[in-house]
Amino acid sequence: MTLLPADSHKSDFCSNFALIIDTTTTMDFELKATATDTQARAGLITTDHGTIETPIFMPVGTLGAVKAVHMTELRDDIKAQIILGNTYHLYLRPGMDIMARAGGLHKFNGWDRPILTDSGGFQVFSLSENRKLKPEGVTFRSHIDGSKHLFTPENVVDIQRIIGSDIMMALDECPPGTSERDYAEKSLRLTQGWLDRGWKHFNETQPHYGHRQAFFPIVQGCVYKDLRQDAAKHVADLGADGNAIGGLAVGEPTEVMYDMIEVVNEILPTDRPRYLMGVGTPANMLEAIDRGVDMMDCVMPTRNGRNGMLFTQHGIMNMRNRKWADDFSPLQEDGASIVDHIYSRAYLRHLFISQELLALQIASIHNLAFYLWLMGEARKHIIAGDFKAWKTDMVERVQRRL
Repeated sequence: MTLLPADSHKSDFCSNFALIIDTTTTMDFELKATATDTQARAGLITTDHGTIETPIFMPVGTLGAVKAVHMTELRDDIKAQIILGNTYHLYLRPGMDIMARAGGLHKFNGWDRPILTDSGGFQVFSLSENRKLKPEGVTFRSHIDGSKHLFTPENVVDIQRIIGSDIMMALDECPPGTSERDYAEKSLRLTQGWLDRGWKHFNETQPHYGHRQAFFPIVQGCVYKDLRQDAAKHVADLGADGNAIGGLAVGEPTEVMYDMIEVVNEILPTDRPRYLMGVGTPANMLEAIDRGVDMMDCVMPTRNGRNGMLFTQHGIMNMRNRKWADDFSPLQEDGASIVDHIYSRAYLRHLFISQELLALQIASIHNLAFYLWLMGEARKHIIAGDFKAWKTDMVERVQRRL
């Protein structure tokens, strides 16, 4: 792979095969219910690849696949309504030539429901020793082979056009939650400049595969209330079809994260979906929903599952613990997934202790199904009008160590 030129947005990434379609609206969002005693909402997002009932958790498929889980399991057992892909990783491998020839990520991986792509900003900025920030964009070296590349606000839009995601994200910088104010403010100004360029380029280009694509700006500002307010106003003024909250759960205290969500959601429009990026635990998600968040993603259910941690509505189980060795009860008596009824706790512990790969699959399916079940229950209680009481009880339960 070669370094992309600064003006790559003008003609790169096979722009000659873009299809001209009606992009007056890029997706639809309808509020179905709002809680009376919290900011929680139940809504419906409509994309050309299907509808999404909110609040929703989105399984993370960084490389175009959710680790250890088949697409049929995602669709039929876990009942995922939307999954994520990552621009940085897919750009490096398999690369945009392969992606374009495949006809986009939906055709490449066989997922026929909505896909959201992160812009790759978080991944690039995690390469602190191998990247350089400047107003033009960010230069970085591949973690795979050390080759040099440039992401600009414009070519990140172009890359996501080729991937064909239903929702694409703006290029941003994600400063650590412990950043000093001076750095956080400089970072925000860089992000806002990139956002304006990315938004302009999005509106000047067309999707490639005949389906609509939405563009979500990202609110940054670290843990500083006035910066978050400034960022939220800047984002809201664009009038995009959805908005994201980034730069949280990156080192700041949990209560500060909740405070920042509240600050931002006082400003972001209520008639557009709000996406909280990279969060989190079941309790984090319920608290975010309470504060008006509609969409969330996190690697925790699959990553922690592969390490033996199961999330349940009764608490957290470490499947490597000796206490499960002769517990022949189902993983969860009233579980949300078929694996909960097929496999016992003793059997799953045996698989983990034996380093059997099936353990990773079972745990991943269980955790993702639980996360989606939890979102569905939250939606039911928002519509029923008793979300607050249900959430208060559930937050306490899901944090127990069993």
